Amino acid sequence: MSAERDTVDNDWGLEPLLDVSELAAYLGVPVSTVYDWRTRGVGPRGYRFGKHLKFSVSDVRTWVEQQRDASPAEGR
Repeated sequence: MSAERDTVDNDWGLEPLLDVSELAAYLGVPVSTVYDWRTRGVGPRGYRFGKHLKFSVSDVRTWVEQQRDASPAEGR
């Protein structure tokens, strides 16, 4: 997922958006998990366009980075 490249390549200069199934496939989780995260307010920020739910690539990247485990303690 290269947001910089995709932004340059599209005619509008907008960041690409992922739908729920694309996000689920990228993260390797069921679609129902994405909806559950959204309901609980723990998943990546999303945009609602009518009945369509979309996620910006940059928001997904930020959220993924926030999920990283803390560095293991040294000396273990």
